[in-house]
Amino acid sequence: MAKFSIDLDRAFSALADPTRRAIVARLCEGPQSVTELSAPFDLALPSLLKHVHVLEQSGLVRSEKIGRVRTCKVEPQALQAAEAWIREHVSAWEARLDRMEAHVERMKTES
Repeated sequence: MAKFSIDLDRAFSALADPTRRAIVARLCEGPQSVTELSAPFDLALPSLLKHVHVLEQSGLVRSEKIGRVRTCKVEPQALQAAEAWIREHVSAWEARLDRMEAHVERMKTES
């Protein structure tokens, strides 16, 4: 459980930045070279590479260099782990809200 928590902490920390979320969104469409990835951003290449490095450290992205081209791709397992954590908590909150709604309805009928 501790490793799972550390992995989630890293993933959510990396996704806290809007530029990194945009990078992940672009990579969800398919692998891209760093040059392709940098096109829509108003960032110097070293700055973009820092974002990519943070995403790699979090396990959300993997890159590989072939010749002079570094290609990045998303790591679906890391995204799926974050999604599972969110889904679990959404389900719990929905159940709580359903119980609260049922309680309010009971109170209305008793009044």
